[in-house]
Amino acid sequence: MTILVLGLILWIGAHLFKRLMPAQRAQMGNAGRGAVAAALVVALALIIWGYRTAEFIPVWNPPSFFTHINNLLMLLAFWVFGSSAAKGAKAWPANKTRHPQLLAVKIWATAHLLVNGDLAAILLFGTMLGWAVSEVILINRAEPGWTPPPPAGRATYIRLIVISAIFFAPTAAIHMWLGVSPFPN
Repeated sequence: MTILVLGLILWIGAHLFKRLMPAQRAQMGNAGRGAVAAALVVALALIIWGYRTAEFIPVWNPPSFFTHINNLLMLLAFWVFGSSAAKGAKAWPANKTRHPQLLAVKIWATAHLLVNGDLAAILLFGTMLGWAVSEVILINRAEPGWTPPPPAGRATYIRLIVISAIFFAPTAAIHMWLGVSPFPN
């Protein structure tokens, strides 16, 4: 579990570096972008390795119907993340929330907390949820002004439906390949 914790610390540190130490980050200039990106790649590798090799320590036993809620929340997370990608006018909720990608992370983390009752999962998804919440707070404090974009048209919504379904399918397939079925038995 140590590797997982180290990965999470590096992930949070790399993301919050700009917010908590803006002068030091500014001194690094463009080279700082590469350093932060490299730290995030290493962090992600450590998180995956640490999570996959962590001992299974049960904390609670999630009810099986949470699997359905998880899948609906994951479709919503893909939708919310994708809603931020449109140029100009944005689809709901990107036209209502300032941080749709961080909102997607919060939905993703919550969905996974519902269906995973072991210590490593609670540590991973709980930490990511806490990080996303703190990131939103820090960004809003540093940059308080925000003007919502105009709402998108029907074509954007149709694209989002297709994109969300397309991303959900390989994600489910990868989970099954890893031996974790995202569907009830």
